[in-house]
Amino acid sequence: QVQLVESGGGLVQPGGSLRLSCAVSGSIYRISAMGWYRQAPGKQRELVATITSGGSTVYVDSVKGRFTISRDNAKNTVHLQMNSLKPEDTAVYFCKAVAATRIGMFDRDYWGQGTQVTVSP
Repeated sequence: QVQLVESGGGLVQPGGSLRLSCAVSGSIYRISAMGWYRQAPGKQRELVATITSGGSTVYVDSVKGRFTISRDNAKNTVHLQMNSLKPEDTAVYFCKAVAATRIGMFDRDYWGQGTQVTVSP
């Protein structure tokens, strides 16, 4: 069984910073990609940033230059450094891992429970 546990959310003022972390545990053979998604009230979940095992990254345009995704392959962790936060960044942030639990198995998506990020004066 694969578990993802996020941490680091909270309340911050506009212009502030937060660092989210996600630890993946369980029986894992391979993690192909990891990423962060967010869902604001009344909106669909959207991609924020992803990173492959080789370190290639993708960001949604609205966070480019402000957010940085990184991962530690040895520890099966992924981080999201969020700077210059704006009220529109307020959302529940979810961690996702694309992983296989055994040799020969296809990758599938695993999700964390989410962590609230609120940007408000």
